[in-house]
Amino acid sequence: MSPNSEIAVIGVPLDANSSFLRGAAAAPEAIRAALGCPSSNLCAESGLDLGADSRWRDAGDIGSAERQPSAAMIEEHVRQLLGQGARVVALGGDHSISHPLLRAHAAASAGLSVLHLDAHPDLYDELDGHRDSHACPFARIMEEGLAKRMVSVGIRAATPHQREQATRFGVETVAAGEDWRAVVASLQPPLYLSLDLDVLDPAFAPGISHYAPGGLATREVLDILHRLPWPPLGADLVELNPERDLHGMTAMVAAKLLKEILARMLG
Repeated sequence: MSPNSEIAVIGVPLDANSSFLRGAAAAPEAIRAALGCPSSNLCAESGLDLGADSRWRDAGDIGSAERQPSAAMIEEHVRQLLGQGARVVALGGDHSISHPLLRAHAAASAGLSVLHLDAHPDLYDELDGHRDSHACPFARIMEEGLAKRMVSVGIRAATPHQREQATRFGVETVAAGEDWRAVVASLQPPLYLSLDLDVLDPAFAPGISHYAPGGLATREVLDILHRLPWPPLGADLVELNPERDLHGMTAMVAAKLLKEILARMLG
């Protein structure tokens, strides 16, 4: 896919697969509001002014918080966008959206490498009897062979079962506090990015449902984005819960990360 192709930013207001708290369905609206907040601007750290760049657009939401989209709806919608030559950045929503998103991307681009930034492996075979929980998407993704390689960075809440799953699927795990530079530099295209905001320490991102202290600083996540050896062909940004946010601070962090993701994809 051409690095100059349009990027469609879509909202996926889904939190029906959340295991602890609901609220992430309101995230796309909150991220958009933060992105347009007059306290900041649309310039990325590279100097790219997203406000003056016509290569990306807000393509609206799939469904709504009241009528949440199914996995099949998400997959079909993204397949259509990819078929039109667009690249897609999805704003969740909970992390279960990554499964249909990667189904669509894998159908369009074989041999995907996935960079997964998260406090949790999200590799449960099932959680509370639910195989499509937001704690399970990467088990489904790896079972279906949607990713040739998967690297998870920032992990610090892995259960014994999820460690076994990582070994089973060959997921490369870089724990919080470990050096991620070499493994990130080794990533090959086509590259997909999945960024769960709880990869950040709650001090930097309190507006999330699952607090996992000891996480990455905002600057470290930005460094990962800036050091990606290839622009991602697609991405998702998930697990903001505006109901737990403080003064919209986490939404502003999400908007900042979105700007840097878009800038990296646009070059």
